[in-house]
Amino acid sequence: MALQVGDTAPDFTLVSKTADGPQLVKLSELVGTSNLVLLFVPMAFTGVCTTELCDVSGGIAEYEALDAKVFGISGDNPFAQEAWAQKSGITLPLLSDYEHNVAKAYGVAYDQFLPEANLIMGGVPKRSAFVIDKGGIVRYAEVQEHPKDLPDFAAVKAALQALG
Repeated sequence: MALQVGDTAPDFTLVSKTADGPQLVKLSELVGTSNLVLLFVPMAFTGVCTTELCDVSGGIAEYEALDAKVFGISGDNPFAQEAWAQKSGITLPLLSDYEHNVAKAYGVAYDQFLPEANLIMGGVPKRSAFVIDKGGIVRYAEVQEHPKDLPDFAAVKAALQALG
């Protein structure tokens, strides 16, 4: 079951590939510094995921004005994520949940990704959005069952606005 509004966001440590090399990103070190938006996406180099993260990258100033840091999370390795970001112009930090532990902890892992295509890739994250306040509490949670459906970004921004 996915996290609900009011739940404490599970801590995690994931890898992000930066210009300086791989870096560990810990949720517990981010909580308290700003509000957080976690965007889980199924896979790098796919059309909807690329469009989503490019659109958010292009409008990042809106999130920053709402005192929020935005992170994209997928099960891809950090080197593939870096290549995807460079090729596509994604400027958000991308976090590698290669073992799918965070997707499972947040309750957004598919048991079977795209079963209609007989793909058995369990653990792939469902497209989802979580707003976490400075106290580490989930203030908005949205999980899409179909990978082509985008989160309601107006609702994400409204949740951030409500945090003041």
